[in-house]
Amino acid sequence: MLIVTTETVAGRPVTESLGLVRGATVRAKHVGTDIVAALKSLVGGELSGYSSLMAGAREQALDRMMAEAQALGADAIVCMRVQTSTIARGASEIVAYGTAVRLAPEQARNSA
Repeated sequence: MLIVTTETVAGRPVTESLGLVRGATVRAKHVGTDIVAALKSLVGGELSGYSSLMAGAREQALDRMMAEAQALGADAIVCMRVQTSTIARGASEIVAYGTAVRLAPEQARNSA
C-alpha cells in the first residue's frame, strides 16, 4: 500500500477517491516506564521507554488505517496525517488518517 502525505502521487493520477480511512489506538504507559523516565530526567536524554511506546502505537494506527483502505480496494492513501492526543492521565490516543484512492496503472518505462 502506497502512503503519501501529499495530495497526489507523481506519475500516477488518482482515478477514484474511496473516502476517509483511519486507524486508531490508545496506549497507556507502564508504572515501571514512569520510574525509569523520572530517573532519566535527572540526567537528561531520550526517554526511550516512551519513544518505544509511541513508535509501537503509531505503527498499529498505520496498520489499522491500511487495513481499512485495503478493505475498500484502495491502491494508495493520500493526504495521510498522524495526530496524537492525551485522553487520560498516562494514556494517549494515536490516530492515522487519510484518503483512500485508486490510482491509474503505472506506465511501462522504456529502457533507453
